Amino acid sequence: MVLQFIKLYRFVKGQLTTMKRANAAKPRGETLRQQVYLELRRAIEQGLFKAGARLPASREQARTLAVSRNTVLWALERLQAEGYLVARVGDGSYVAPDLGTLGKTRNQRSGKGPALRPAIVAGLSHRGQLIADTALRWNPPLEPAQPFRIGVPEVASFPFAVWDRLARQSSKAEQMAQAQYQDPAGAPALREAIAQWLWASRGIRCEAAQVLVCSGSQQAIDLIGRLLLDVGDEALVEDPGYPGIRASLTGHGVAVRPVPVDGEGFVVEQAAARWSAARLAVVTPTSQFPTGVRMSLKRRLALLDWANSRRAWLVEDDYDGEFQYGTHRLPALCSLPRADRVLYVGTFSKTLHPGLRLGFIVLPQVLASAFAMARALSDRHAPGATQQVLARFITEGHLLRHLRRMRELYPQRQAVLIAALAKASRGKLLLRPSEQGLHLLHELPIGRNDLTLPARAQAAGVFVAPLSRYCIESPRRGWLFGYAGYDTAALRAAAATLGNLL
Repeated sequence: MVLQFIKLYRFVKGQLTTMKRANAAKPRGETLRQQVYLELRRAIEQGLFKAGARLPASREQARTLAVSRNTVLWALERLQAEGYLVARVGDGSYVAPDLGTLGKTRNQRSGKGPALRPAIVAGLSHRGQLIADTALRWNPPLEPAQPFRIGVPEVASFPFAVWDRLARQSSKAEQMAQAQYQDPAGAPALREAIAQWLWASRGIRCEAAQVLVCSGSQQAIDLIGRLLLDVGDEALVEDPGYPGIRASLTGHGVAVRPVPVDGEGFVVEQAAARWSAARLAVVTPTSQFPTGVRMSLKRRLALLDWANSRRAWLVEDDYDGEFQYGTHRLPALCSLPRADRVLYVGTFSKTLHPGLRLGFIVLPQVLASAFAMARALSDRHAPGATQQVLARFITEGHLLRHLRRMRELYPQRQAVLIAALAKASRGKLLLRPSEQGLHLLHELPIGRNDLTLPARAQAAGVFVAPLSRYCIESPRRGWLFGYAGYDTAALRAAAATLGNLL
């Protein structure tokens, strides 16, 4: 058995060598530990490592692959978090026993659903392969939300009746106009409404012509990667940070460079010193994802100085900037002086609901026309009728009223979460309250394993995300608890379940 595994690991090592040679010609933006992880995962998916089989010790794997043991441990931890491996204390790592049909083809499968593709898809371009490999780096959740999954807003309280009434107010002439091809940059009424709202809510002065309506923040990042970066360019991202951003940029052949986050946010000095060739940085300054830290004014000004001196672009992802619960609200980064190189990304997925699939970018005027053309090339424009309803929803004050209710509701749910977890865990889980955001972080000492509890919790019907899932190089560990989208009973029940596991 040991000889068999050595042969398999030599196969994986051969794949790594091939990838290193390919990387020398065409940068993929993947670190060595990511490559080890990807090749081990592919070996499991293709059935080279059988379900239930015990893997060799991490030191033996490291020697066989000619990499450090820490590289192997990182890959194994990630595979455990994703359910490919099961760790048994004192006994090593095993391929999960319920993966028996993972390597079968579509014709061999008894159930429905797409078959897993091989490592290389015939016929795809290099860029196409990078995009296809996104599934190995980031999988957006498809199952119904359950506590404590993060990024979930309150949906039950959305004023659906008001929305339906606004939709019925369109005249026949308006309906006929909305049935035609629309401006790819967005409906003029909606762009104007967004511009006015941003000035009142986030302190952003912009013209409607600078607003581009898109299908949420993910499409915004995709457009930015396509229009502002070339293959092999370097882009800075927060570490820990949002995997969807990293996956999108990597899919365009961009080299993603991690920058640590501390108590003041994005560490600008370290980014400038380590990654001098970077052409773009993506940040979440109002409520850093996933730590919830607010970027200090000193760091904001340093970041703007960096962008202006390097002629680099800054992307401000304000995914939940509307949810600040203190007396004073922090303005947006792009509202500061000398913010001409900032692209502001906003979304209605958190303020209203994810099913709306509408977001926007506030662009420097010089970029507006090019981004509108890119939107036209990808999917022409957003649905006209939905844009018109949203424009009315904003201008008639319904968005403001809905957000006021949510700003009252979410701190209440946050308090319930904190109290319920403290009680259920008998003081082991003491979360610190936050004046912004939709989730809380319980950080563990560096070096602690944050994967075991989430795996046990998920088996019990509770979702707890490990902080390590959002890290590239960062050694930070912890657990994330979403609270905004769940009522009091659901939060307490999930906390009780988690307390039993602890």
